[in-house]
Amino acid sequence: MIEDLLEYLISLTGFFEVSMQLNILGEPLEPCCFEPLTGWLRNGFCDVHQDDAGMHHVCVEVSAAFLEFSKEKGNDLTTSNEYFPGLKPGDKWCLCTNRWLEAFKEDMAPKIHIRSTSIDVLNYIPLPILQQMACDV
Repeated sequence: MIEDLLEYLISLTGFFEVSMQLNILGEPLEPCCFEPLTGWLRNGFCDVHQDDAGMHHVCVEVSAAFLEFSKEKGNDLTTSNEYFPGLKPGDKWCLCTNRWLEAFKEDMAPKIHIRSTSIDVLNYIPLPILQQMACDV
C-alpha cells in the first residue's frame, strides 16, 4: 500500500515540474489537451524539455485548412499510427514553434491558446502576433 502511494507520488513529479513552467502571459502554464493527449511527453502540456528539438510549445486549435497546409508541407497530422492519434479540425495540439511561424507567414496559422502556450515561444514570435491569433483571450 505505501509502495503504491510512493510510486504514485513519484509519477506526479513530471506534472509538478510542468505546472511550474509559465505561459506567454507569465502565468502558470495550463494544459493544452488530454484528448487527444498532446505534448512532447504526451502529458497534455506544451512545456519545454531539452530533448524536444521541434519545440512543441504552441497550443493550437487545428483547422481543416491548417491540416491540409501541414500535409502539403510534408507533415501529415491527420493520419493515425501506433504513436499518434491523427488530428481532426477542432482538436487542440502542441505544435512546433517553427511550423506555426511558417504557417503564420503564409496566412495559414491556426488559432492559439495563450494560457497553454509556453513562454519560450516569445523567443521566436512577438507577443502582439500571438495575441492577435489567440482564441482564448
